[in-house]
Formats: sequence, structure tokens, C-alpha cells
Amino acid sequence: MSDKVLSHLDDNGKATMVDVSEKQVTQRTATARSIVILPNEVLSQLVDGDIQTKKGSVFQVAIIAGIMAAKKTGELIPLCHPLALENCNINISLDNDEVIIDCTASITAKTGVEMEALVGASLAALTIYDMCKALSHDIVIKETRLIKKTGGKHDFERA
Repeated sequence: MSDKVLSHLDDNGKATMVDVSEKQVTQRTATARSIVILPNEVLSQLVDGDIQTKKGSVFQVAIIAGIMAAKKTGELIPLCHPLALENCNINISLDNDEVIIDCTASITAKTGVEMEALVGASLAALTIYDMCKALSHDIVIKETRLIKKTGGKHDFERA
């Protein structure tokens, strides 16, 4: 049996916000990745590594949407602390039919930014779906996962 416990439950099993008042302020970063698989109908619209629509550049709009979402994570996920991100960067690249979205968030604070990075990558992926769905509904958001986090009690890096 693991000695790990769910941090958002109190001793009585009730939902609670984690008390970070005693934690150290450290530089914290997190990178999350979402992968979107594009079908041929969408891939055929790629020009110079992006897709242009009446709404604008798909990847540029997705980057803006992801950053905006990361900044609002505390409003979207009930028990997340509201954080004033110091930086949020989203990089979008192509690997054959896969769009790789990496979102890195950072802050100097008492709590980490994993959720902000995950929300940013997720919303960027959803924005790509939204802007391309007129071409095909066979777009797949394959995965969203934490790639790396630093600062705080435990660092993490996916192998």
C-alpha cells in the first residue's frame, strides 16, 4: 500500500483546498504536452506549417487561447489556487499527422503550476479542434500529460 494521499481531501474525506501557508516560495515550472492527430482533410490545408481560416491562423489562435486558459486555471478547476503566472509559453510543432503542443508555465510561489500547463496545452488542443472541425470531425486529441515540473517538494521529468 502506498503512503501517498490525495492532497485535496481533509481527514474526514471532504474536499478542501491545499493549505500552502507553510510552504517555501520557490521558482516553479511545469511543461505539459497535448497531441492532436489531424486527418488528411485538415493536413491538406497546411501552408508553411500552419492552417489559415476565416478566423485567422489556427496555431496562433490556439497559442493565445492556451495562454489565456492557463491564466484562468484557478477559476476553472475548483480547488486550484489562483496564481499570477510570471510566464506562459506555448510551442506548436508538427510531426507527420500529429500536432505537438507544449505549454510551459512558471512562477515564483508556494505552489506549482502543473495544472496551469495542463490547462494551457488542453485548451490549445481544443482550439485547434474548434477551428478545424469544419474540415473534419475525425480530429483526435490523443493525449495530454505532464512532461516536466521543477520546484517545490518533488521534481518530475517524463523519460
